[in-house]
Amino acid sequence: MEHKKVSVLGVAFDNQTKETFLEELMDRVDHNQKSFVVTANPEIVMYAKKNPAYMSLINKADYVIADGIGIIKGSKMLGTPIVERVAGYDLMLALLEEANVKGSRVYLLGAKEDVLQSTVAKVRKFYPSIDLVGARNGYFDLADASIIESVQAAQPDMVFVAIGYPRQEQWIHQYLSTASKGLLMGVGGSFDVLSGKSKRAPKIFIQLNSEWLYRLIKQPLRFKRMMALPQFLREVNHEKKHTYKK
Repeated sequence: MEHKKVSVLGVAFDNQTKETFLEELMDRVDHNQKSFVVTANPEIVMYAKKNPAYMSLINKADYVIADGIGIIKGSKMLGTPIVERVAGYDLMLALLEEANVKGSRVYLLGAKEDVLQSTVAKVRKFYPSIDLVGARNGYFDLADASIIESVQAAQPDMVFVAIGYPRQEQWIHQYLSTASKGLLMGVGGSFDVLSGKSKRAPKIFIQLNSEWLYRLIKQPLRFKRMMALPQFLREVNHEKKHTYKK
């Protein structure tokens, strides 16, 4: 299916609501279509801008989802507004709910062993009808082909990969080049939240699109990473001026 794309600093985002994403992704799962899903925030866009190979990789994905209010702000500044922010964590939970209804085969890949085991326990508790066909921590070499083989052997319908960018997208790309089916989605630190190790921002922060502020208050060491947002908005502003000059 052809979807509308919005380019923000070279990254082609899909301009759809969470409901539409969910509907299309589940339709692809039902038809055993391969799906590469990237959830991109300003940090990922800035990294892609500096790393052409990674930029090329994420633009080959079937879906690039605007995970971060900065992306929404940037798209508005460029005059091509994206309809809504779709948090990767929320989309992952929605997919798990669908998988629970359908009894889909799910594989969890990533995080530290203790976090992974807590995530497995939560999935079994809250989504008991999911066929959890495997789980492995994120401590492995990307060049280790046996990981790809063992995941593929489990024939999962969905694989959630929580090993952080750019590794998770690189691994997914390798996996899908030889897989026959599967929805694969990079979910960053989502297992930390699902397992209960990290708390998600209170609702008021989410409603005000200020989850970044909550994370900064809780983890002041994130300040350097947070600097990607103002830098990103400066770059967008520069692109806007450059575009309008043409």
